[in-house]
Amino acid sequence: MDGTFRNLNALGMVIICGVLALTEYFQLIGGEMPCPLCLLQRAGLVGVLFGLLLNLIYGPRPQHYSLAMLAALLGAATALRQISLHVIPGTPGYGGPLMGYHYYTWAFLLFCLIITGIAIISAFEKQYKKPTFISFRNQSQPGKTAIVITFAIVATNILVTFAECGPSICPDNPDDYWLFGFYRTL
Repeated sequence: MDGTFRNLNALGMVIICGVLALTEYFQLIGGEMPCPLCLLQRAGLVGVLFGLLLNLIYGPRPQHYSLAMLAALLGAATALRQISLHVIPGTPGYGGPLMGYHYYTWAFLLFCLIITGIAIISAFEKQYKKPTFISFRNQSQPGKTAIVITFAIVATNILVTFAECGPSICPDNPDDYWLFGFYRTL
């Protein structure tokens, strides 16, 4: 039964990585520069990934689910803050819409789904037997895939964020990458 819950965690990781890959696509290919609140929402998704990754490697634990849920709550609060900035009629949203809603609205809905999913899956006590560490070599194929994709997506997010913001605070309304501007001044 433990393998089933590990595979569910792996599936959740792959889905979240797909969302993060989509945001990177919109940023790099579509030219949608993320604002600091958008980057905090991405950090919330990475926090959820970390909690699920701990479940995959060390076995499902309530503490790991709590970490993922706290990250989702912080991400949802950040997305709700951004929604509230643009809720006044006539106030333009930040970035382009996707199927009629802005990315931060989709992020809020995703965080609500994550919180609901974690609340449901964490209620099954069968998964909380003696925790067992499973090295990468001994992971199931879904587990290995989820781990590799997670590390690739998180590394790409770190690099893209550094290229945008550099070593200092990110601009409120970015229009160019810090790294490219830095090299143009040399």
